[in-house]
Amino acid sequence: MPRALMIQGTASHTGKSVLTSAFGRWLLERGLRVAPFKAQNMSLNSYVTLTGEEIARSQATQAEALHLEPTADMNPILLKPLEKGCQVVVKGQGVGVMSIQEYYRYKPEAWRAITESYTRLAAAHDAIILEGAGSPVEINLKANDLVNMRMGEYADAAVVLVADIERGGVFAQLIGTWELLEPGERERVVGFVINKFRGDASLLDSGLDYVHQRTGRPVLGVLPFDEAVQLDEEDSLGIANSAVSGEIDIAILRLPGLSNFTDFAALGRLPGVTLRYVGATAELARPDLIVLPGTRTTVRALDWLRSTGLSHLLSRQAAERTGPYILGVCGGCQLLGHTIHDAYGVESKTRRAEGLGLLDLDTHFQPTKSLFRVTAEVSAAGSLCHGSTLIGYEVHQGVSKRRPGALPWLRVQRQPGGAVVDDGAVSADGRIAGAYVHGLFDDARFCRSLLDSLRRRKGLPALAEGEWLSQREFWARRYRRLAGWLTEHCDMRPVANALGLNIGT
Repeated sequence: MPRALMIQGTASHTGKSVLTSAFGRWLLERGLRVAPFKAQNMSLNSYVTLTGEEIARSQATQAEALHLEPTADMNPILLKPLEKGCQVVVKGQGVGVMSIQEYYRYKPEAWRAITESYTRLAAAHDAIILEGAGSPVEINLKANDLVNMRMGEYADAAVVLVADIERGGVFAQLIGTWELLEPGERERVVGFVINKFRGDASLLDSGLDYVHQRTGRPVLGVLPFDEAVQLDEEDSLGIANSAVSGEIDIAILRLPGLSNFTDFAALGRLPGVTLRYVGATAELARPDLIVLPGTRTTVRALDWLRSTGLSHLLSRQAAERTGPYILGVCGGCQLLGHTIHDAYGVESKTRRAEGLGLLDLDTHFQPTKSLFRVTAEVSAAGSLCHGSTLIGYEVHQGVSKRRPGALPWLRVQRQPGGAVVDDGAVSADGRIAGAYVHGLFDDARFCRSLLDSLRRRKGLPALAEGEWLSQREFWARRYRRLAGWLTEHCDMRPVANALGLNIGT
């Protein structure tokens, strides 16, 4: 087995995903071949590997930070929550929708998939950086745990326990978690990290000393909150509106079951752009662009649009000649069509639902998913971003067919070297469009074309080259900063000693 280091948290949202990437970069800079691993992730934010496997976006991000192509072995179990139960994805492929009790009965098979994936990954790398989930001491869940201490024991991992001081009660988090760990589990813990601190860290000194005296383990460091190292949030609980107002106003509808919300992170970083998440008619106003994002519960999202009155407002603004551009991504594209059919009960018991009727599409859900990495070009003349090329990915169970006379919006080639297909649809005036491709805005070419189109429509000049930072360069800069941020504020010697690394004094 290779060296194994595991990042666990006192709760969800303590920063485990960022710390996993940071410790992974630290190991990478020690000259080790490092891979990320999370045995089980619950998230609607997914990604597609080159071989057509669906995994959590956070593990894909960690792989990118470690200069690796993501694989399903890095996240062998992905749970995608629905209104009732979860869709269970094993080794990158969906195996069905299960209730919690059904999944508990399935767990022996899930554990087998987890250990097989870990064994393959471990055989190809010098070190594995593992991420836990939630807390390792949830009393009601621990007996069925697959991802925290059970996985730590299997990998023989040293454990760093992370607490979030923003939540308050940070010392209670650390001591409470320690007290609930079994003696053998405590043996794995090499130290603690306090994350997201703002202020003078010396104010914590007496508490840090108490933690060490009570547990026999050091607080390795107090990490200050640093915007320049934050990575994408695991789920949509972490999304927020732009902090500043800009010349271009983009509104994203906060649909129920919102999925792959990281599609839009790049929009919020565009210069001169205000990005807003909208959940009520009073909030919509008259933006330059309205985006209907992906959703894992399409019919539920339709019901929500109608109950809030947003469907009526969308239709009214769509009918106005000078109204906003409207763009649907994946589930959002399905919502813009005429009908949604679910003969197999993939998403709900509703077999047929009327869409918004703004695009000439009809959608039929299928038992199996379409999972592809793609390159694409905006092929519809006169539409938003016409001629722009991009790289993205597809992950969907709906298949949408255009009605006679309707034009596709994208021309897509599935990778590697797969079929060339037309995707989505566009309105006759080119102002309303939709397609299945995720990651549109991560591509600098598409994003620049989009922003230039929106600015030109308002009589604003295009942005100069120097004002522009692509999303991929944005992330690359953050990845490069991670290890330095960690080592500046943490004593890494206990971790190095536990892993048998010589880093000097």
